[in-house]
Amino acid sequence: MSKKYRTLPGTLFDVSNYLFLSLYGLVAILPFIYIIAGSFASDAELTERAVFLIPKTFTTAAYEYIFSTNIILRSVWVSVYVTVVGTLFNLVFTVTMAYPLARRVLPGRNLILNLVIFSMLFGGGMIPTFLVVRELNLLDSLWALIIPGAISAFNLIIVKNFFQELPPELEEAARIDGCTELGLLWRIVLPLSKPVLATFALFYAVGHWNNFFSALLYINDPEKWPLQVMLRQIVMLSQAAAGDLSSMDPSFVKPPDQSIKMAVIVIGTIPILLVYPFLQKHFAKGVLIGSVKG
Repeated sequence: MSKKYRTLPGTLFDVSNYLFLSLYGLVAILPFIYIIAGSFASDAELTERAVFLIPKTFTTAAYEYIFSTNIILRSVWVSVYVTVVGTLFNLVFTVTMAYPLARRVLPGRNLILNLVIFSMLFGGGMIPTFLVVRELNLLDSLWALIIPGAISAFNLIIVKNFFQELPPELEEAARIDGCTELGLLWRIVLPLSKPVLATFALFYAVGHWNNFFSALLYINDPEKWPLQVMLRQIVMLSQAAAGDLSSMDPSFVKPPDQSIKMAVIVIGTIPILLVYPFLQKHFAKGVLIGSVKG
C-alpha cells in the first residue's frame, strides 16, 4: 500500500507488530547469548554477575576441560552416525509406507491406517520395548537407537496426505510413458516432495541428535554413548571421569561447574543449529506450495 493511502491505525498496527516481534526475538536469543558468554567466563565473574552478555575475563577453561580427552570427539562421531543413518532410515521407511497408503485402491488400506492411528494412541511401553530390543540382540548396538523408532506415525500420515495432493495427471502421464511404480516414486513423486522430505528430515535428525534416554536403556558400552549421554555424564560428575586433569598443564585450574554446564549446552546445540540454514529454502517453498490450491 502506498504511503499516501496509509491510515494512522494501520501505521500504528505495523509499528506494534515490529516492536512485538523484535522483543520476542530478543527474549528468545538473549538467554542463548548469555549461555555462550557464561561458558567463556571465569568462576569469579559467574559468582559476581547474575546476567551478562560479554564476559570481562575471557577463558576457554571449560572447553579445555571437556575436550581434554578424545571421549567427546568419539561421542560426537557416534551422534553424527546415529543422526545421519537414522534419518535416512526414517525417511526411507516413511516414504515407502506412505506412498502405497496414498493410493485409495490399495487392498486393506483402511485397516493399515487404523493400525497406524492406534499406535499413536497406545504404545507398548518402556519395558515391553526393552524386551523386544533385547530379544532382537540389539543391546549395546547403535541400531537399537535407530530401528525401534524407524517410523513416526504422525509424520507418516502427513507425508501420506502430501502424496495424495500431488496432481494425478503427472502420474498418469508417467505411466503412459512406461514408468513403473518405483520409477514413478523416484522420478516424479520424490522430486516434487523435497519440501516435505526436508522438513521431516530435520524433525527426525533433531530427534536423533537430542535423544539420550534410549541410549541410557540400550547402550552399556561407554564407547558407544552418543554426545547427549556423555554431556549428561559431564554435567553430573564434573570430574576426571569425563576429562583427565592429569594429562593437562599443572597450572590448569578446574573450571566451575556452572561454566561446564553452559559449555555443554553450547556443544550440544550448535551442531544441529548449523543444519537449519541449508533447509530454510525448502521450508519457504513448502509454505508456497501449501498456499496454492487447484
